[in-house]
Amino acid sequence: MKIYDDKHIKNIVFVGAHNSGKTTLAETMLYEAGIIKRRGTIENKNTVSDYHEIEHQREASVFATPLHTEWRNYKINIIDTPGLDDFIGEIISSIRVSDTITTVINAKYGVEIGTEIIWNYIDKYHKPTLFVVNQIDHKQADFENSFNSIKQLVGSNAIKIQYPLIMDGNQCIIDVLKMKMYKFDAQGGKPEKFSIPKEQLETANQLHNELVEKAAENDEELMELFFDKGTLNEDEMRKGIKKGMLNHDLFPVFCVSALKNMGIGRLMGFIDNVAPAASDLKPEQSLEGNEIQRNKDADPVLFVFKTTYQPNLGQITFFKVKSGEVHVNDKLINSRNGETETINQLYIMDGKNKEPVDKLSTGDIGATTKLKFTETNDTLSTKEKGFTIKPIQYPDARITKAVFAENTKDEEKLSESLRRLQSQDPTIVLSYSKETKETLLGCQGELHLATITWILEHVYGIKVGFKKPKIQYRETIQRSATANYRHKKQSGGSGQFAQVHMKIAPWYENMPEPEGFNIRGKEVVDLTWGGKLVFYNCIVGGAIDTRYLPSVLKGILEVMESGPLTKSFARDIRVMVYDGKMHSVDSNDISFKIAAANAFKEAFLNANPRLLEPTKEISIKVPEQMMGNVMTELQSRRSMILGIETQDNYQILKCITPAVELFGFSTVLRSITQGKATFSAVFSSYQTVPANVQKELFVQSV
Repeated sequence: MKIYDDKHIKNIVFVGAHNSGKTTLAETMLYEAGIIKRRGTIENKNTVSDYHEIEHQREASVFATPLHTEWRNYKINIIDTPGLDDFIGEIISSIRVSDTITTVINAKYGVEIGTEIIWNYIDKYHKPTLFVVNQIDHKQADFENSFNSIKQLVGSNAIKIQYPLIMDGNQCIIDVLKMKMYKFDAQGGKPEKFSIPKEQLETANQLHNELVEKAAENDEELMELFFDKGTLNEDEMRKGIKKGMLNHDLFPVFCVSALKNMGIGRLMGFIDNVAPAASDLKPEQSLEGNEIQRNKDADPVLFVFKTTYQPNLGQITFFKVKSGEVHVNDKLINSRNGETETINQLYIMDGKNKEPVDKLSTGDIGATTKLKFTETNDTLSTKEKGFTIKPIQYPDARITKAVFAENTKDEEKLSESLRRLQSQDPTIVLSYSKETKETLLGCQGELHLATITWILEHVYGIKVGFKKPKIQYRETIQRSATANYRHKKQSGGSGQFAQVHMKIAPWYENMPEPEGFNIRGKEVVDLTWGGKLVFYNCIVGGAIDTRYLPSVLKGILEVMESGPLTKSFARDIRVMVYDGKMHSVDSNDISFKIAAANAFKEAFLNANPRLLEPTKEISIKVPEQMMGNVMTELQSRRSMILGIETQDNYQILKCITPAVELFGFSTVLRSITQGKATFSAVFSSYQTVPANVQKELFVQSV
């Protein structure tokens, strides 16, 4: 295969809402360029990009799939992405390594909520973006409505390059950059070119002039030319459009029918001639502050944006060449762990099909296999330090479930399979709770969870179950209390004896030292589960030998690890051990540990104990007209509203909600807002559980 330089490589990603036609558009581009001889369809389950069995079953993209095509001496790398935000990780990774975003809009519906969610990430990365209104030949297509919805999304800098019309029963496209009309027959394909009809000239000229002005705005030299001539020629317009796209200030809008292959060749021509190439983007800065030069003669730097696993190939690692050239048999260092990887193979991937190559140059996207120490977000280079690419930031998990193998013999296999899945999909969050002894799996939604379940069962052969995770409550006290406990055990020979007197009280930051005690020592224990235990040695007269105090502390900590109320961790308590007794023969460490544990437990239960629950700070973006339904739902979940902000036609609602009340919230929110609301949640703090809830939880734990 021909090796292209970074001026002739165009990396584009197709994004857009579910059923907007991204996969069909990618298929048609491959067909138009002659990469494939026959176009597949979603219904026939034979498209190049949707090749996984699960995608065939659902008739929808689940994974981001790299493809490529060649068009008029340019290489166009395409990444076809899913349309559902349950798979947002696949979309974000693809946006990160693409040079131009192609946002596909269904002409029947215009901009949908899925497009709005994706736009937030496009805008964050400030990526050059064009819009393609697809399915213009559908009976319910409404191009003007679609264009207006694009303007509502991105503002007035959305500009028509084309618009559709029906003439003499044929689908036509007016192109106001080239000032030509393209006429298609019923089967689509290569169009006939005509001058713009007289009845369309006024509209076309007006749009052409608007395009000229927008192109001129982005370059001082072009602006001067525009003032001198009153117009720009096509090459000058292309230059201005590209500059506007690079500045994230101009968003060209095209129209096509991907299914009928109408307008695809013209779109590919624009991508070749106008859309920014890898060489047009600003040099990237490494985390260490070094500039990564887009130069094929520089040392190679690779950024891994995706990993997958195929049973017949093992792990496949997808990367973008950020600098230099990478060759087969190159040895590169992983900047995260310092491990050296050998590039044994290099491939250009088209779905499941792989084409071997000897090298790849700056700006290109490729794949390799059998890397041992490399995962998504890693940087590979010849330098051990100094060239770490800024990692992709993924959203927090929106739902969390406790996962377990239905067959206990598969537990170890499940653990390894989940780890491998997480390395492929960083939006999967795995953790093990020592407190509840559960493996916790966080993901982006119910559909994401269903996909994970399918893969575990069909790829790894593990049947799994899910359940609501146990809430990690905390226990503490609200007032002081005293207690003493005598431990005595005699069974022949030396026995066990210890007596401990203590006072416990709530602890808070910067509180004064306890009064009425002769403080001889103080130890502050930062508890691994949060909060503190402050332990005071207030023994006078040698009632308890100091050598036994570590055992006293150990006994207290053992009770705090399994609280007296619900066996949850206890926190934020101070203990004053002020008296006791010991025996010259029978006293030992175990005796004082037992006596201290029982004294602490008795004092704890007499100190008005309370249960604390974890809460989360929630941020919800919801359309104004749906605010009432969301507020009602939140109130039913014991939420405390912090504030509301306005953003365009949306409200940003922030609140504190108990973690226990968030189970199922993602699904309910999607239902009551028709999928138009999004939310994020982060841990806030531990708050007191209401008395009625505490009573119920205490009864359950007894």
